[in-house]
Amino acid sequence: MFLDETIDHNRRFVENKEYVRYQTSKLPNKKVVVVSCMDTRLTELLPKAMNLRNGDAKILKTAGAVVSHPFGSIMRSIIVAIYDLNAHEVCVVGHHDCGMTHVNATATTKKMIERGISVQTIETLDYAGIKIKDWLRGFDSVAESVRQSVEVIRNHPLIPKDIPVHGLVIDPETGELDIVENGYKSTPDFEK
Repeated sequence: MFLDETIDHNRRFVENKEYVRYQTSKLPNKKVVVVSCMDTRLTELLPKAMNLRNGDAKILKTAGAVVSHPFGSIMRSIIVAIYDLNAHEVCVVGHHDCGMTHVNATATTKKMIERGISVQTIETLDYAGIKIKDWLRGFDSVAESVRQSVEVIRNHPLIPKDIPVHGLVIDPETGELDIVENGYKSTPDFEK
């Protein structure tokens, strides 16, 4: 069982003081917040490919690296990172072969019903303005999705205009990064 294994490992981890090598400040050394996909292939690959060590960046993970709502939890975390945790840049990193390109809201809704979520619940949410099919929507192009997330962040009324917002796409096999949006071009007053 995952939880039992985790707690057993954690006891040894703490007893052996393995945590010492991970100790750092809560402020990101490289003054950057990274929004990335939750894909398991990126857990260690992304920081290595971006030359990020423990303590260098605030890393936010969400399905598809999508910032879908300007006042959702991802956007709130970006704002806190900028104003309270000294982040000076934002980087949205999507990846090739993303699972969000395969998400089918209709099929996912059907799986919900098969797992016990009532049709009435889904209809009630729909009636209340939460369109499950829109909310669970995937995307066709990772580069376009990254651009859209960059725009949501860049145009947010609470993001200062001197914050560069970059967009990248990473290859989950090799770690190669492609620039989709160079935030420095949109923020000429940014001091590197």
